[in-house]
Amino acid sequence: MKKKIIYLTGLAIFIVVSFIFTSCKKDKQDKDTKAAENNAMAENVFSDVFKQVKESATSDTNVARYAHKGEKTGCAILSVSPIGWGVWPKTLTIDFGSTNCQGYDGYWRRGKIIAVFSGKWEDSLTTVNVSVDNYYVNDNHVQGTKTITNKGHIGTTNGTHNLVYEVVVSNGVITTTDGTISWSTTRTNEWTEGEGTPWPNVFDDVYLIRGNAAGTDVNGNSFTINITEALRVQIGCRWIESGKLEIIPQGLPTRTVDYGSGSCDNQATVTINGIVYNIVMQ
Repeated sequence: MKKKIIYLTGLAIFIVVSFIFTSCKKDKQDKDTKAAENNAMAENVFSDVFKQVKESATSDTNVARYAHKGEKTGCAILSVSPIGWGVWPKTLTIDFGSTNCQGYDGYWRRGKIIAVFSGKWEDSLTTVNVSVDNYYVNDNHVQGTKTITNKGHIGTTNGTHNLVYEVVVSNGVITTTDGTISWSTTRTNEWTEGEGTPWPNVFDDVYLIRGNAAGTDVNGNSFTINITEALRVQIGCRWIESGKLEIIPQGLPTRTVDYGSGSCDNQATVTINGIVYNIVMQ
């Protein structure tokens, strides 16, 4: 009888300890916002590549139909080759130099963005293949390729016919001091505001982004993304202004990320099992 009591007591202690351990581990996992933070960083970094190409392309008549002199071109040196009417493809090089230079948006950049245009930026079916060369943003090494395809005026937000760009990021990698983020995405950028004012200011341009993504955070955990409410990106703002997405980290419950109601700030929230956590976008 004594052995039975000892056995049952030991079993009960084991069950209690196991329950506490499992509960603590689950509690820790359910507060993990790392995937959401790393995805937000990737969203901003690769959206910024689109912005740099957009701003630079629309400041040069060689690759844009309605070119203008940019008001906030920052410290990059632009070059286009070959020069000549009707000669395609053309390569636009955005060279920030070998040392950090600070743009109008506060980002520090160095290295090159190289964009190869099959036709004018605004023309339907134009494809822009974008690569980077020793490119850094705020001392984070950015690698990968981006393909931007002009799909024409097929967007219908608010009943209007808006220009849409299909955007594919392949083998995206951001190397930070905390570790490496890998990221890829297929999405559409619908140009909803600013198309009617191409000159002299592109910084009022607004895009609604829809699609999905996948990646790996700095801890080596994979995640998938589905945009559930279009992300609002303005060329003149360094962060996503509004929109929502679902993120599913490896082995964890689905999180909901909310970028706010339209303010240009670095604040977002992550909801996990009904609890809201604040995150700061980089």
